[in-house]
Amino acid sequence: MKFFDLERSPELRQFLKDKISVLALLVLVILYIAILFADFFAVYDKNYSKRSLSYSPPSNVYFIDELGEFTKPYTYNWVRTFNKDTLSIEYKQDREHKYYLKFFTRGFEYKFLGLFKCTRHFVGVENGGELYLLGLDINGRDNFSRILYGGRISLTIGFLALFISFPIGLLYGGISGYIGGVLDNIMMRFAEAIMSIPSFYLLIILAAILPSGMTSSQRFTLITVILAFIGWAGFARVVRGMVLSIKTQDYVKSAITTGCSKSRIILKHILPQTSSYVIIAMALSVPSFILAESGLSFLGLGIQQPDASWGNMLKEAQEFANIIYRPWLLTPGFLIFVAVLSYNLIGDTIRDILDPKSKIKT
Repeated sequence: MKFFDLERSPELRQFLKDKISVLALLVLVILYIAILFADFFAVYDKNYSKRSLSYSPPSNVYFIDELGEFTKPYTYNWVRTFNKDTLSIEYKQDREHKYYLKFFTRGFEYKFLGLFKCTRHFVGVENGGELYLLGLDINGRDNFSRILYGGRISLTIGFLALFISFPIGLLYGGISGYIGGVLDNIMMRFAEAIMSIPSFYLLIILAAILPSGMTSSQRFTLITVILAFIGWAGFARVVRGMVLSIKTQDYVKSAITTGCSKSRIILKHILPQTSSYVIIAMALSVPSFILAESGLSFLGLGIQQPDASWGNMLKEAQEFANIIYRPWLLTPGFLIFVAVLSYNLIGDTIRDILDPKSKIKT
């Protein structure tokens, strides 16, 4: 395919004409840049915590001083007090001390992808100041920084699962459809048995029996494998149906008469013809993996605290009081919605472009 060649690909030009899909792609690019350089954009380290200010609201950033003139952006620290009349905790700004924001500030030292060291943050605040762009959680951890670090898990698990499930489904469906006969029946019955397993309940059961002493990275790996294991069967069945049609084409029969091996025919002549469907299926499958991980983490069966993912961060917002009085805790859920919607919009557009039937209609 020449889908990614702008000069030779009418498909890519057609995609770029769809403003909504281009906007969705831009949103995803921004999200992935943010999580890739999370150490740079995050205001605090992922282990930062200030319990004395738990549930602190977002910091107010001011650009106009008391005289009504534009000035360098600054903020005030929050002071936590207890109101004896209402028996509630209140947060007030300490107006006596003004702290200016600083950009490209020095911070803790870390290694970016293990290649080189960086000691800069995009934004910070003067010594003694505190900057909480999306407030703090119940443990006094900065929500903005945790969203960036948690996005690394929530937004990458879909691709990792695809790299496992799609090659399996592609080869499995290709072999089953090309060979046919008894082997085809056996392989398809096994795939249908996998498809009949309730996926979400299987995830809950398998995640629940994982050892409690596992690290989040180990749990993340196992969840990825679980998602991939239950995701390949449906894809394999569709590929098998496509192969049944493709193997009757003249160029496949020519390859057979020239003495090509079955493996070469499947890998070189048949499976590449399914590339349009593979691209569409991959774009539409990533959101389901993102939602599956978020659902597991929300239920407490996925990524465990203190490590962050958008799912377990959203769990804190399930209380009615938090939804009403601390709406900033809903930000992970909003980002999940935006990411899933963006993938679906892109996937639908690619399907409309690559679907032969839609081309005939146009």
